[in-house]
Amino acid sequence: MTSTHAFWLAGRRATGETTFDVTSPWDGRLVGKVSAPTEAQVEEAVAAAYAVRDEFAATPAHVRAAALDHVSKRLAERTEEIAQLISAENGKPVKWARGEVGRAVSVFRFAAEEARRFNGGEAQRLDTDAGGQGRLALTRRFPKGVVLGIAPFNFPLNLCAHKIAPAIAAGAPIILKPAPATPLSGLIIGDLLAETDLPAGSWSILPVGNDRMPALVQDERLPVISFTGSDRVGYAIMDSVPRKHLTLELGGNGAAVVLGDYASDADLDWAASRIATFSNYQGGQSCISVQRVIADAAIYERLLPRIVAAVEAQVTGDPSDDATDVGPLVSEDAAKRVETWVDEAVAAGATLLVGGKRDGASYAPTVLTDVPAEVTISCEEVFGPVLTVRKVDGEAEAFAAVNDSKYGLQAGVFTHDLQSAFRAHRALEVGGVVIGDVPSYRADQMPYGGVKQSGVGREGVKFAMDDYTYERVLVLTGLAL
Repeated sequence: MTSTHAFWLAGRRATGETTFDVTSPWDGRLVGKVSAPTEAQVEEAVAAAYAVRDEFAATPAHVRAAALDHVSKRLAERTEEIAQLISAENGKPVKWARGEVGRAVSVFRFAAEEARRFNGGEAQRLDTDAGGQGRLALTRRFPKGVVLGIAPFNFPLNLCAHKIAPAIAAGAPIILKPAPATPLSGLIIGDLLAETDLPAGSWSILPVGNDRMPALVQDERLPVISFTGSDRVGYAIMDSVPRKHLTLELGGNGAAVVLGDYASDADLDWAASRIATFSNYQGGQSCISVQRVIADAAIYERLLPRIVAAVEAQVTGDPSDDATDVGPLVSEDAAKRVETWVDEAVAAGATLLVGGKRDGASYAPTVLTDVPAEVTISCEEVFGPVLTVRKVDGEAEAFAAVNDSKYGLQAGVFTHDLQSAFRAHRALEVGGVVIGDVPSYRADQMPYGGVKQSGVGREGVKFAMDDYTYERVLVLTGLAL
């Protein structure tokens, strides 16, 4: 028998009146049953967070830092167990799941470090004009209020960590809603937070269905919303609560540019290997996976066969097998959508070089060329293991091709030319530019987010803390400066 997983209500374990099943996208087996909170329990969690907001904001930094350090250490101790859980509920190959646990370990450690140095205050002399003589301004940051964190399925542990850890570090209570398809990894964080001395009510992890999200979004006691997911849902949230503070981490169709100077055999082997790996890792279910390759004509004919060979070398299969590179998508419906988009592109004239086949929830790593600009896969985020390759003439055309998208999350530029790197940083309409690698690189302490329809605001622990707080100035008068 599979046990029922409780949820976390105001820092304590709780169960509701109904349960739902979490199943493996690989083989359909039951991974766990999860208790769903009732409406009254959701209300209790929100009321508790709202009531404790002033107390939690005043909690000493060392208390919050110690709690975050504890979670970081306990995640590290339980790495293999949690990785297996991520792989089971998400379908992510276990080797990538271990990497996700390692990143969450770092997120909580970074948050502990930031909690100790955040809000130290900045003094500013105001006697630069006569009217400010004897006056000094001291600026500090204070929480805007309770945070509603809404996490997606594709990184079911680390993207929960990116909601919870900065909120605790900043002294902001948080209500976390994990993805209904993958709630078990987020609930693990509750196991570890419950071992700390954080105030009761300062955190809850509520596995409610997506149909119950609008009521939480509308609740005036939750003035800050941090959402990671699709642009459609993210902007619907923004439109419904225009006066709330929102951090939206939305979609992308990440481009990897390979410029003409990146021309040695070693260069092209490296670029092809990285492109193949990071168009397919997590089954392509990452907002910064490589979806588009934009290659200079000078190296295109040498690069393309290398990409195809590297994609063909990706090992697909059982995500619990250490040798597997590419597992299933999160559901069969997700794989069917990818299948439909690829079929549409081929019917419109695209050339299929490898892949293009679905087996249940799995979709074979796929490479397309000659893809018409108007087909869905050229315009939208595929969120699957599919790569399009395009030939361009020169840097200017390459950068224009990157920008010819409604998304702007991250881009990678393979070049050795420092001037090209700085031109890319200036010209590309994205939130991050990675030189010498794919757009899929993310360090969890760096600012992460996009422009255009890829969202607003930034994650990365310190930057999320800035989003969750506001500046308040204190003016001292009559000082002998």
